[in-house]
Amino acid sequence: MKKLVTLLALTTAIASPVAAQEITEFNIGILGGENAQDRLASNECFRAYVEEALGVPTRLFTPADYNGVIQGLVGGSLDFAWLGASAYAAVYVSNPDAVEPILVKTNLDGTFGYYSIGFARADSGVTSLDDMKGKVFAFGDPNSTSGYLIPSVEIPAQVNATMESGDYFGEVRFVGGHEQTIIAVYNGDVDAGVTWADGQGNWEDGYNSGALRKAADAGLVDMNEMVEIWRSKSIPEGPIVLRQSLPQDAKDKVYEVLANLHVTDAECAYSVAAGETAGFFPVTHEAYESIIAVRLAKMN
Repeated sequence: MKKLVTLLALTTAIASPVAAQEITEFNIGILGGENAQDRLASNECFRAYVEEALGVPTRLFTPADYNGVIQGLVGGSLDFAWLGASAYAAVYVSNPDAVEPILVKTNLDGTFGYYSIGFARADSGVTSLDDMKGKVFAFGDPNSTSGYLIPSVEIPAQVNATMESGDYFGEVRFVGGHEQTIIAVYNGDVDAGVTWADGQGNWEDGYNSGALRKAADAGLVDMNEMVEIWRSKSIPEGPIVLRQSLPQDAKDKVYEVLANLHVTDAECAYSVAAGETAGFFPVTHEAYESIIAVRLAKMN
Protein backbone atom coordinates (compact mmCIF):
# COMPACT_ATOMS: atom_id res chain seq x y z
CA MET A 1 0.00 0.00 0.00
CA LYS A 2 2.90 2.35 0.81
CA LYS A 3 4.30 1.79 -2.69
CA LEU A 4 0.87 2.47 -4.16
CA VAL A 5 0.47 5.76 -2.30
CA THR A 6 3.96 6.80 -3.41
CA LEU A 7 3.17 5.95 -7.02
CA LEU A 8 -0.02 7.99 -6.88
CA ALA A 9 1.86 10.94 -5.46
CA LEU A 10 4.48 10.75 -8.18
CA THR A 11 2.00 10.47 -11.04
CA THR A 12 0.02 13.39 -9.65
CA ALA A 13 3.13 15.53 -9.27
CA ILE A 14 4.43 14.81 -12.77
CA ALA A 15 1.12 15.30 -14.56
CA SER A 16 -0.12 18.68 -15.66
CA PRO A 17 -3.11 19.46 -13.43
CA VAL A 18 -6.32 19.25 -15.41
CA ALA A 19 -9.59 19.52 -13.53
CA ALA A 20 -11.89 16.51 -13.50
CA GLN A 21 -14.73 18.95 -14.03
CA GLU A 22 -13.61 19.25 -17.67
CA ILE A 23 -15.52 16.01 -18.30
CA THR A 24 -19.30 16.08 -18.10
CA GLU A 25 -19.87 12.32 -17.71
CA PHE A 26 -17.97 9.09 -17.21
CA ASN A 27 -18.91 5.83 -18.91
CA ILE A 28 -17.86 2.38 -17.68
CA GLY A 29 -18.03 -0.59 -20.04
CA ILE A 30 -18.47 -4.10 -18.62
CA LEU A 31 -17.49 -7.13 -20.67
CA GLY A 32 -19.94 -9.99 -21.10
CA GLY A 33 -19.55 -13.11 -19.02
CA GLU A 34 -22.73 -12.99 -17.00
CA ASN A 35 -26.20 -11.58 -17.67
CA ALA A 36 -26.56 -7.82 -17.86
CA GLN A 37 -28.52 -7.47 -14.62
CA ASP A 38 -25.83 -9.30 -12.63
CA ARG A 39 -23.06 -7.28 -14.28
CA LEU A 40 -24.80 -4.06 -13.26
CA ALA A 41 -25.33 -5.28 -9.70
CA SER A 42 -21.71 -6.44 -9.34
CA ASN A 43 -20.31 -3.07 -10.40
CA GLU A 44 -22.84 -0.62 -8.94
CA CYS A 45 -20.78 0.01 -5.80
CA PHE A 46 -17.73 0.92 -7.89
CA ARG A 47 -19.84 3.15 -10.16
CA ALA A 48 -21.08 5.09 -7.13
CA TYR A 49 -17.55 5.59 -5.79
CA VAL A 50 -16.33 6.88 -9.15
CA GLU A 51 -19.29 9.24 -9.49
CA GLU A 52 -18.56 10.65 -6.04
CA ALA A 53 -14.87 11.08 -6.84
CA LEU A 54 -15.38 12.76 -10.22
CA GLY A 55 -18.53 14.74 -9.45
CA VAL A 56 -20.10 13.89 -12.81
CA PRO A 57 -22.80 11.38 -13.82
CA THR A 58 -21.21 7.95 -14.10
CA ARG A 59 -22.95 5.17 -16.00
CA LEU A 60 -22.49 1.44 -16.49
CA PHE A 61 -22.85 -0.05 -19.95
CA THR A 62 -23.31 -3.79 -20.55
CA PRO A 63 -23.11 -4.54 -24.27
CA ALA A 64 -24.32 -7.95 -25.40
CA ASP A 65 -20.83 -9.11 -26.35
CA TYR A 66 -17.15 -8.25 -25.89
CA ASN A 67 -17.05 -6.41 -29.20
CA GLY A 68 -19.50 -3.82 -27.90
CA VAL A 69 -17.02 -2.77 -25.21
CA ILE A 70 -14.08 -2.95 -27.62
CA GLN A 71 -15.78 -0.66 -30.11
CA GLY A 72 -16.91 1.70 -27.35
CA LEU A 73 -13.31 2.14 -26.22
CA VAL A 74 -11.95 2.47 -29.75
CA GLY A 75 -14.63 5.01 -30.63
CA GLY A 76 -14.25 7.00 -27.41
CA SER A 77 -17.80 6.52 -26.10
CA LEU A 78 -16.49 4.50 -23.11
CA ASP A 79 -13.96 5.83 -20.61
CA PHE A 80 -13.14 2.76 -18.54
CA ALA A 81 -13.29 -1.03 -18.72
CA TRP A 82 -11.76 -4.16 -17.25
CA LEU A 83 -10.68 -6.06 -20.33
CA GLY A 84 -9.43 -9.54 -20.92
CA ALA A 85 -5.94 -9.66 -22.41
CA SER A 86 -7.32 -10.58 -25.85
CA ALA A 87 -9.91 -7.80 -25.77
CA TYR A 88 -7.15 -5.34 -24.83
CA ALA A 89 -5.13 -6.66 -27.78
CA ALA A 90 -8.13 -6.06 -30.04
CA VAL A 91 -8.42 -2.45 -28.86
CA TYR A 92 -4.68 -1.87 -29.23
CA VAL A 93 -4.57 -3.34 -32.74
CA SER A 94 -7.50 -1.12 -33.78
CA ASN A 95 -6.09 2.04 -32.19
CA PRO A 96 -2.88 2.02 -30.11
CA ASP A 97 -3.76 5.43 -28.67
CA ALA A 98 -7.33 4.63 -27.56
CA VAL A 99 -6.67 3.40 -24.02
CA GLU A 100 -3.92 2.90 -21.47
CA PRO A 101 -3.64 0.00 -19.00
CA ILE A 102 -3.52 1.23 -15.41
CA LEU A 103 -4.24 -1.62 -13.00
CA VAL A 104 -4.57 -5.38 -12.86
CA LYS A 105 -6.43 -7.64 -10.43
CA THR A 106 -4.07 -9.76 -8.34
CA ASN A 107 -4.63 -13.17 -6.79
CA LEU A 108 -4.34 -13.80 -3.07
CA ASP A 109 -0.70 -14.84 -3.52
CA GLY A 110 0.13 -11.58 -5.30
CA THR A 111 0.35 -13.02 -8.81
CA PHE A 112 -1.81 -11.77 -11.66
CA GLY A 113 -2.06 -14.86 -13.79
CA TYR A 114 -5.17 -16.96 -14.38
CA TYR A 115 -6.18 -19.95 -16.46
CA SER A 116 -8.55 -21.09 -19.12
CA ILE A 117 -10.26 -24.03 -17.45
CA GLY A 118 -11.88 -26.84 -19.43
CA PHE A 119 -14.71 -28.53 -17.56
CA ALA A 120 -17.51 -31.06 -17.94
CA ARG A 121 -20.27 -32.61 -15.87
CA ALA A 122 -18.99 -35.15 -13.35
CA ASP A 123 -21.58 -37.70 -14.49
CA SER A 124 -20.69 -37.35 -18.19
CA GLY A 125 -17.76 -39.77 -18.12
CA VAL A 126 -15.51 -37.02 -19.51
CA THR A 127 -12.38 -36.57 -17.40
CA SER A 128 -9.92 -35.23 -19.99
CA LEU A 129 -9.72 -34.03 -23.59
CA ASP A 130 -9.09 -37.65 -24.57
CA ASP A 131 -12.74 -38.35 -23.74
CA MET A 132 -14.03 -35.48 -25.89
CA LYS A 133 -13.49 -36.95 -29.36
CA GLY A 134 -16.73 -36.66 -31.30
CA LYS A 135 -18.44 -34.66 -28.55
CA VAL A 136 -19.72 -31.06 -28.37
CA PHE A 137 -17.27 -28.41 -27.14
CA ALA A 138 -18.26 -24.83 -26.24
CA PHE A 139 -16.37 -21.56 -26.50
CA GLY A 140 -17.71 -18.33 -25.01
CA ASP A 141 -17.00 -15.14 -26.97
CA PRO A 142 -14.53 -14.89 -29.89
CA ASN A 143 -12.91 -11.87 -28.20
CA SER A 144 -12.39 -13.69 -24.89
CA THR A 145 -8.84 -14.66 -23.94
CA SER A 146 -9.70 -17.69 -21.80
CA GLY A 147 -13.03 -18.36 -23.48
CA TYR A 148 -11.51 -18.63 -26.96
CA LEU A 149 -8.08 -17.24 -27.90
CA ILE A 150 -5.79 -19.30 -25.66
CA PRO A 151 -7.71 -22.62 -25.77
CA SER A 152 -8.08 -22.28 -29.56
CA VAL A 153 -4.28 -22.33 -29.76
CA GLU A 154 -3.32 -24.73 -26.96
CA ILE A 155 -6.03 -27.40 -27.32
CA PRO A 156 -5.37 -28.18 -31.03
CA ALA A 157 -1.70 -28.64 -30.20
CA GLN A 158 -2.63 -31.10 -27.46
CA VAL A 159 -5.14 -33.20 -29.42
CA ASN A 160 -3.23 -32.89 -32.72
CA ALA A 161 -6.29 -31.63 -34.56
CA THR A 162 -8.05 -28.39 -35.40
CA MET A 163 -10.98 -26.86 -33.57
CA GLU A 164 -13.14 -27.24 -36.68
CA SER A 165 -16.37 -29.13 -36.07
CA GLY A 166 -16.01 -32.75 -37.13
CA ASP A 167 -12.23 -32.87 -37.00
CA TYR A 168 -11.62 -33.96 -33.40
CA PHE A 169 -14.66 -32.59 -31.64
CA GLY A 170 -18.04 -33.54 -33.06
CA GLU A 171 -19.14 -29.90 -32.90
CA VAL A 172 -17.53 -26.70 -31.73
CA ARG A 173 -19.89 -23.84 -30.98
CA PHE A 174 -19.90 -20.35 -29.48
CA VAL A 175 -22.50 -19.93 -26.75
CA GLY A 176 -22.04 -16.23 -25.92
CA GLY A 177 -19.94 -15.81 -22.78
CA HIS A 178 -18.56 -17.37 -19.62
CA GLU A 179 -21.86 -17.68 -17.75
CA GLN A 180 -23.56 -19.11 -20.82
CA THR A 181 -20.78 -21.69 -21.20
CA ILE A 182 -21.00 -22.75 -17.56
CA ILE A 183 -24.78 -23.14 -17.72
CA ALA A 184 -24.64 -24.97 -21.07
CA VAL A 185 -22.23 -27.55 -19.64
CA TYR A 186 -24.10 -27.81 -16.34
CA ASN A 187 -27.43 -28.36 -18.09
CA GLY A 188 -25.95 -30.94 -20.45
CA ASP A 189 -26.52 -28.86 -23.59
CA VAL A 190 -22.84 -29.31 -24.49
CA ASP A 191 -20.34 -31.90 -23.30
CA ALA A 192 -17.58 -29.51 -22.20
CA GLY A 193 -16.43 -25.92 -22.46
CA VAL A 194 -13.89 -23.41 -21.21
CA THR A 195 -14.07 -20.49 -18.83
CA TRP A 196 -11.72 -18.53 -16.56
CA ALA A 197 -10.52 -18.96 -12.99
CA ASP A 198 -7.47 -18.06 -10.93
CA GLY A 199 -6.93 -21.77 -10.28
CA GLN A 200 -6.29 -21.13 -6.58
CA GLY A 201 -8.33 -22.36 -3.64
CA ASN A 202 -10.88 -25.15 -3.87
CA TRP A 203 -12.66 -26.51 -6.93
CA GLU A 204 -15.89 -26.94 -4.97
CA ASP A 205 -15.94 -23.15 -4.38
CA GLY A 206 -15.23 -22.36 -8.04
CA TYR A 207 -11.64 -21.53 -6.99
CA ASN A 208 -10.93 -18.17 -5.35
CA SER A 209 -12.03 -15.95 -8.20
CA GLY A 210 -13.33 -16.11 -11.74
CA ALA A 211 -16.44 -17.04 -13.67
CA LEU A 212 -16.82 -20.38 -11.87
CA ARG A 213 -16.70 -18.61 -8.49
CA LYS A 214 -19.33 -16.10 -9.64
CA ALA A 215 -21.60 -18.89 -10.84
CA ALA A 216 -21.15 -20.88 -7.63
CA ASP A 217 -21.74 -17.80 -5.44
CA ALA A 218 -24.92 -17.04 -7.40
CA GLY A 219 -26.20 -20.59 -6.91
CA LEU A 220 -26.27 -21.25 -10.65
CA VAL A 221 -24.20 -24.42 -10.33
CA ASP A 222 -23.05 -26.98 -7.80
CA MET A 223 -19.33 -27.31 -8.46
CA ASN A 224 -19.36 -30.87 -7.07
CA GLU A 225 -21.39 -31.86 -10.12
CA MET A 226 -18.63 -30.73 -12.51
CA VAL A 227 -15.00 -31.70 -13.07
CA GLU A 228 -11.95 -29.94 -14.49
CA ILE A 229 -10.74 -31.69 -17.64
CA TRP A 230 -8.08 -29.29 -18.97
CA ARG A 231 -6.05 -26.27 -17.90
CA SER A 232 -4.12 -23.78 -20.03
CA LYS A 233 -0.73 -22.33 -19.31
CA SER A 234 -0.86 -19.24 -17.10
CA ILE A 235 -2.45 -16.21 -18.80
CA PRO A 236 -1.76 -12.61 -17.76
CA GLU A 237 -4.86 -11.16 -16.10
CA GLY A 238 -6.46 -8.56 -18.34
CA PRO A 239 -5.87 -4.87 -17.64
CA ILE A 240 -8.19 -2.22 -16.29
CA VAL A 241 -7.95 0.54 -18.88
CA LEU A 242 -8.80 4.22 -19.13
CA ARG A 243 -9.45 6.29 -22.23
CA GLN A 244 -6.09 7.84 -22.98
CA SER A 245 -7.47 11.29 -23.80
CA LEU A 246 -9.17 11.78 -20.41
CA PRO A 247 -7.93 14.69 -18.28
CA GLN A 248 -5.08 13.52 -16.03
CA ASP A 249 -6.90 14.59 -12.87
CA ALA A 250 -9.85 12.38 -13.80
CA LYS A 251 -7.52 9.45 -14.47
CA ASP A 252 -5.84 9.92 -11.08
CA LYS A 253 -9.15 9.99 -9.21
CA VAL A 254 -10.47 6.81 -10.85
CA TYR A 255 -7.12 5.09 -10.34
CA GLU A 256 -7.17 5.92 -6.65
CA VAL A 257 -10.72 4.63 -6.18
CA LEU A 258 -9.92 1.24 -7.69
CA ALA A 259 -6.40 0.88 -6.34
CA ASN A 260 -7.66 1.28 -2.78
CA LEU A 261 -11.00 -0.50 -3.17
CA HIS A 262 -9.98 -3.74 -1.43
CA VAL A 263 -9.05 -1.65 1.65
CA THR A 264 -11.89 0.87 1.63
CA ASP A 265 -14.66 -1.60 0.75
CA ALA A 266 -13.67 -5.28 0.70
CA GLU A 267 -17.18 -6.41 -0.19
CA CYS A 268 -17.26 -4.14 -3.23
CA ALA A 269 -13.78 -5.30 -4.30
CA TYR A 270 -14.95 -8.94 -4.06
CA SER A 271 -17.95 -8.11 -6.24
CA VAL A 272 -15.96 -6.22 -8.87
CA ALA A 273 -13.11 -8.76 -8.95
CA ALA A 274 -15.39 -11.80 -9.25
CA GLY A 275 -14.04 -13.25 -6.02
CA GLU A 276 -11.09 -13.03 -3.65
CA THR A 277 -8.29 -10.61 -4.54
CA ALA A 278 -5.16 -9.17 -2.98
CA GLY A 279 -6.09 -5.89 -4.65
CA PHE A 280 -5.54 -4.01 -7.89
CA PHE A 281 -1.95 -3.09 -8.72
CA PRO A 282 -0.19 -1.10 -11.47
CA VAL A 283 0.36 -2.71 -14.86
CA THR A 284 1.68 -1.49 -18.22
CA HIS A 285 1.22 -2.31 -21.88
CA GLU A 286 4.37 -4.45 -21.91
CA ALA A 287 2.61 -7.19 -19.90
CA TYR A 288 0.35 -7.91 -22.89
CA GLU A 289 2.75 -7.87 -25.82
CA SER A 290 2.76 -11.68 -26.06
CA ILE A 291 -1.05 -11.80 -26.18
CA ILE A 292 -1.09 -9.09 -28.84
CA ALA A 293 1.34 -11.22 -30.90
CA VAL A 294 -0.97 -14.26 -30.57
CA ARG A 295 -3.97 -12.16 -31.55
CA LEU A 296 -2.18 -10.81 -34.63
CA ALA A 297 -1.10 -14.33 -35.60
CA LYS A 298 -4.72 -15.52 -35.46
CA MET A 299 -5.72 -12.64 -37.74
CA ASN A 300 -3.21 -13.61 -40.44
